[in-house]
Amino acid sequence: MIIEGKTGNWELVIGLEVHAQVVSNAKLFSGSSAAFGAEPNTQVSFVDAAFPGMLPVINAFCVEQAIKTGLGIEATINEVSVFDRKNYFYADLPQGYQISQFTRPIVSGGRLVLDMPGGKTREIGVTRLHMEQDAGKSIHDQHPSKSYIDLNRSGVCLMEIVSEPEIRTPEEAGAYLKKLRAILRYLGTCDGNMEEGSMRCDANVSVRRVGATEFGTRCEIKNVNSIRYVMQAIEYEATRQVELIEDGGTVKQETRLWDVSKGMTRSMRSKEHAHDYRYFPDPDLLPLVLDPKEIARIKAAMPELPDAKKARFVDQYKLSPYDASVLVAEQEQAAFFEEVAKGRKDPKLAANWVIVELFGALNKLGKDVTNSPVSAKNLAGLLDLIENDTISGRIAKDVFQIMVETGKDAASIVEEKGLRQVTDTSAIDAAIAKVMAENEAKVAEYRSGKVTLFGWFVGQVMKGTGGKANPAKVNEILKAKLAG
Repeated sequence: MIIEGKTGNWELVIGLEVHAQVVSNAKLFSGSSAAFGAEPNTQVSFVDAAFPGMLPVINAFCVEQAIKTGLGIEATINEVSVFDRKNYFYADLPQGYQISQFTRPIVSGGRLVLDMPGGKTREIGVTRLHMEQDAGKSIHDQHPSKSYIDLNRSGVCLMEIVSEPEIRTPEEAGAYLKKLRAILRYLGTCDGNMEEGSMRCDANVSVRRVGATEFGTRCEIKNVNSIRYVMQAIEYEATRQVELIEDGGTVKQETRLWDVSKGMTRSMRSKEHAHDYRYFPDPDLLPLVLDPKEIARIKAAMPELPDAKKARFVDQYKLSPYDASVLVAEQEQAAFFEEVAKGRKDPKLAANWVIVELFGALNKLGKDVTNSPVSAKNLAGLLDLIENDTISGRIAKDVFQIMVETGKDAASIVEEKGLRQVTDTSAIDAAIAKVMAENEAKVAEYRSGKVTLFGWFVGQVMKGTGGKANPAKVNEILKAKLAG
């Protein structure tokens, strides 16, 4: 993204830090439930509340989830990693420090391949993934003069996934988050529900003159909980920084919040440096040493991920890269499509119906394929009727609408409504003869050279048969009849 300023053009530099809550029944260092939505302070152990003498015990399943995620982003799994204490003081952080990882994280490096418009791709590097415990939650809107603390989230396992500062536009930031969320969901390591706070994003934004190599001063936009808001916040912040510099000011390194109601970022606090947190290895936790055989076992059990599935859809089903990327964006969508396409002569027909008709209908209903009123089996049944010429493509759309409204299968609807396609040539002959007899002047025009009328004749014949005539046969017979 190039920003045109008063004194020249500016380039945007973006790095994203994503906090992904690990899908696990228990927290990272205690046996308390990590489920969402419980009554406040009902899922808190003595460890989570930082009672004196309570020692953390690492959750092996959370470690496995982090390894799986690291493999999913093509990163290096470090066989030895260390947990550190990150010291800061908030009311919802009972220990006065967060157990995290700093110099020796569990995962280093990695990459994401972004699907960009026009079938293009863009590769963004991942710096690291480290594990840490979440803080509790401060609640300020329940009382006019008091704040409340809910420690249910305290100690829940987070993966912090840090990108390289290689993102250059809000659109790339959005594509990065979509791809990362898709991978996490395919792996089952994070549900990616940003509205519930199980995936949150901090966006680090700076600007520099086009052609410059040094980074500008960055501001961190903290805890943005939707992809759309991340993109809006980045765009606003970039413009704010350019205007500030060009008006003679300087950008301060600080943490800012995205104010949804005002559509602007606003200052929260000065941005801390690593040394401000006084990191040191946690004395209650030994270094985490992984068995290479265990890493290999996890890798062997990995599911097919979005990029591999997209490549297979292009190769196996002859889909365009764009259609394939739409279908694999969610694991459930890809599985739905494959069930519809199974054994089909023309898999692209299945892709078109899933992407255009089904997704369009689900969008209007506010649903997704997991609660679709039209099952994959029933949609496949509808496409069978198109392919064997029982109904036309136009009639199929009417049948599909009834399927959406009633949940019935296509064959039942076609029989109930008498929508079976007319393929009997004598019936089509009769319909054509009637149209030609009623429109002799237009027939004469056509025969004198106005061939553009052919489509009008087709429409009249289809109208006369209630849309049930086989379009290919209508075209074939009509062309012969009009030729005289």
